[in-house]
Order: sequence, then C-alpha cells, then structure tokens
Amino acid sequence: MKYLYIIFGTLSLILGIIGIFLPVLPTTPLLLLTAFCYYRGSERMYDWLMSHPHLGPYIKNFREHKTIPRRVKAYILILLWISLLFCTYILDPIWLKISMITIAIGVTCHILTYKSE
Repeated sequence: MKYLYIIFGTLSLILGIIGIFLPVLPTTPLLLLTAFCYYRGSERMYDWLMSHPHLGPYIKNFREHKTIPRRVKAYILILLWISLLFCTYILDPIWLKISMITIAIGVTCHILTYKSE
C-alpha cells in the first residue's frame, strides 16, 4: 500500500509542478495531495517535500493560513486569462468559447475567495 501512496504522490507532484506553468491544472490541491500521499507512503519523501525551498513553504502556508500571496494570485490570473483568451481565439465552435470563458470566470472567482498575504 505504501508504494501506491508513493506512486500517486509522485504523479500528483509532477502534475502540480506542471500546474505552476499551466493555469488549467490546480497546483495547490495537487501539492496538498502529494503531501498527504508522501506522509502515508514515505517519511523520507514527505520530509523532502516539506523542506523543499519552493514547494515546502507554499504547502505549509496554505495548510496553516489558507492564503495565497498577492504576487502568486496575480501570476495565476494573468496566465489563466492569457491562455484561455488565446484558446478562445483559436477555437471555432461558439459553445466551446463560451465554456472556456465560463471556466475562466469560475476559476477567477475561486482564486479571489482566498485571503492574500
């Protein structure tokens, strides 16, 4: 069972890191899932994740305070809107364009509900 936790944790870590650059993938939930899986599967991997200079503080801050730094919020929203507006420009069916804009609005509202530090 521990190996499954490690495999799922590593998969969610990879997707979470990709999500840093692609606003469609939710980075925070994937990194939180990684922490959970590593906690259950490998103490060494969990300690590595939590002591990582970039990911560790991000996970700790979100778990403890439920906040997203203003700079990160701005980065997320700018990338989200640039990528989704580009997609709506190149997509042909109107229903797909409307879906993309609806998703962007929903994600924006969700991101803005979190406190800033």
